[in-house]
Amino acid sequence: MFDMDGTLVDSALDFDAMRAEMGLPAELPILETIASLVEHEAERCREILHRHEHGGAERAVVMRGAVEFLRALDELGVRRAVWTRNSRAVALATLRRTGLEFETVLARDDAPAKPDPAALIELARAWDLPHGEILVIGDYVFDMEAGRRAGSRTALYTAGAAPHACAGHELADFHFACFSEVGDLLQWMGYGKC
Repeated sequence: MFDMDGTLVDSALDFDAMRAEMGLPAELPILETIASLVEHEAERCREILHRHEHGGAERAVVMRGAVEFLRALDELGVRRAVWTRNSRAVALATLRRTGLEFETVLARDDAPAKPDPAALIELARAWDLPHGEILVIGDYVFDMEAGRRAGSRTALYTAGAAPHACAGHELADFHFACFSEVGDLLQWMGYGKC
């Protein structure tokens, strides 16, 4: 199960700019903070979020090596899904623009947002898999927390940064810097080298 923004694609989303425009304190999670606001303020912030997310969908580019990695998973018969904190409309627009196809796409419209593991638990049920046989691949602490809370394995995509510099690194079972160099990840998954 893949996170989308910052993992599969770079949408150049500036979360600090979003918070500033919304008048929200720095570092607070946007979705959860919006949910705590009175309705007229929440609606104003949702409109700002929607505008930024749609802009991200329009400029999204696939991370280097991601297409080849997805192709390798397909050749191995590995089922794959996207799980994002974006809206369903934005997720589908982003995937359509970048040409990435997934059997299942889960967004904040479908289940509580990560780090709540509900969507992951539902996917395991739908795929008739034990939670421990699902791997969550993401770039942020919410991905790692959700995977851990569901009893799944976790892989942190660091985009070239040192693992300890990435939020959630201590919750990851595996770290990798680039999709072009995932032979070790595939081996760790039990599929040998690509």
